[in-house]
Amino acid sequence: MTVNDIHIRPTRPDHPQVVALLAALDDYLASLYAPEDNHILDVQALLAPEVHFLAAWQGDRIVGCGAVRRMPAEPETAGAPYGEIKRMYVDPELRGRRLAERLLQALEDVLVAEGIGQALLETGSDQHAAVRLYERCGYVRRGPFGGYPDNGLSVFYGKRVN
Repeated sequence: MTVNDIHIRPTRPDHPQVVALLAALDDYLASLYAPEDNHILDVQALLAPEVHFLAAWQGDRIVGCGAVRRMPAEPETAGAPYGEIKRMYVDPELRGRRLAERLLQALEDVLVAEGIGQALLETGSDQHAAVRLYERCGYVRRGPFGGYPDNGLSVFYGKRVN
């Protein structure tokens, strides 16, 4: 199978394969940052109605995932609602094939379909591949939002999606 055989579709975040991917992501983040510096949504939070969770399927195997959480307007977002990109992860075996870009585009498409015009995210400064991905996909650095602390480890990005 090739990366072209991968299909992105809504998937429950409590699917066993998703749980395994999220555990791998959590292990990776724990290797970079102290627990209080990781801002992750657990599986229960990903099941909330305001979260849209997508998985990349290669046959019957899940090889990547990402979520977008609809968020209300706040002063840091110029009074506009937004979608927050969360829990992006691609199986290390498939990295470098633009799968994360496809996942990110699919999440942005969800926001556009829901009439939400901006996608925001927080990532860590030590996640160099993630920073490159977001910048390559048109995200620009911005200030903190959503109550995140400006702790020197977080990098904040935004993008207009409509």
